[in-house]
Parts: sequence; structure tokens; C-alpha cells
Amino acid sequence: MTILSIHGDNPLCDGRQSERALKVRRGVQRLFMELRHAVLPELTLASGRRADLISISPKGEIWIVEIKTSIEDFRVDRKWPDYRLHCDRLFFATHAQVPLEIFPEECGLLLSDGYEAHMLREAPEHRLAPATRKSLTQAFARTAAQRLMVAEWAAERNGELGQSIRDIVAGTRDEP
Repeated sequence: MTILSIHGDNPLCDGRQSERALKVRRGVQRLFMELRHAVLPELTLASGRRADLISISPKGEIWIVEIKTSIEDFRVDRKWPDYRLHCDRLFFATHAQVPLEIFPEECGLLLSDGYEAHMLREAPEHRLAPATRKSLTQAFARTAAQRLMVAEWAAERNGELGQSIRDIVAGTRDEP
């Protein structure tokens, strides 16, 4: 199921995430943008699992972030080891009200307040096979391009297409 809908006020939100999870995500996205990563939320992987956040670093590393907003959220979700097959580094991201000691040492750890995030623990590297990297990179690119197009259509339809989105679509805001 795609996270985009051309029938809502915001085609980039699918309604599955809690407000708290969206705040954690926003802080992590800002951190990753500072690290010059390309970031995409909610990407469905070849295994059928859906990564909360996936990013591609300037060196081409693929990172996955699993967002957890409570102890119970972490305890009931045991699919996170499957994400290792789809990334070079695996992280958990959470907020200050969740005890950090519940997260496994073999994963990176990010703490977000909704405005920024901090890397508390680096994730160990486990390099992807070249064919997996190529497949993930293509899925990332195609999904990002499709979402941008749908967002542009929605903004245009709502009369909100400003110069910023025009610059992004034209490529004039891309960094070297």
C-alpha cells in the first residue's frame, strides 16, 4: 500500500503514524539532512517490511531507522532484525520518555525531540551485497520521484505551488 494519496489535504501523510512518531521522525530527518543524507519515510522493502525511515549517505551507504515511541512499541515489534538485510547500518530512534537501555547494543541509537536529533550510539556497519544495494537505490529513487510528483500535483491543485517547490522540481535548489 502506498503512503501517498492524491485525494487528501496532504498526500505525503498516510495516517498510520502517531503524532509522537511523526515528531521523532522530523527530528531524525533534520539530523540526516545536516549529515547530507537523502531521506525517505515509509519505504516498502523487498521483504514486504516497511522501513520507518531510510536514507542514503553522501558515500552511498544505506541506513534504516526504526522509530519506537514507547516500551510497549518496542516489545511487541520483533521484526527489526529483518531490516539488517536491507541496510548498511540500522538505528533505533526514540524520544526522552523512553528508557534508552531497552534498545539493543548492536544497533545505533538516535534521540529526537521533534526539532532535532542526536546520535547517541553509532550503528555498526554490515555492508550490503551490490545487487541488494542497486535494487534498494532504484526503489528509493523511483519512490522519491513519484512522491514528489504527487506532492507537486496536490500543491498545484490546492493553489499552493510556490517558488520553493518550483525550484526543487526544476533542480535549481539542489546542492552540488
